[in-house]
Amino acid sequence: MKIEILGTGCPKCKKLEENARKALGETGKKAEVIKITDINEIIERDVMTTPAIVIDGKVKASGRIPDVEEIKKWLK
Repeated sequence: MKIEILGTGCPKCKKLEENARKALGETGKKAEVIKITDINEIIERDVMTTPAIVIDGKVKASGRIPDVEEIKKWLK
């Protein structure tokens, strides 16, 4: 499993990464977590608002910070 956190490194992006890592820890799932800060790479994924989370190539949320419980549902 691959989780990508898209954003420029703002506090919201950091919170999203924190929530994703916490969800992984609570579910026991293993995943590679990658931060993507390059605006061109973000645009290539059709994301116009950050932060965004991409799980296995699918954009799950953009422009908001999903909570840990929501991310856990996506990891199942």
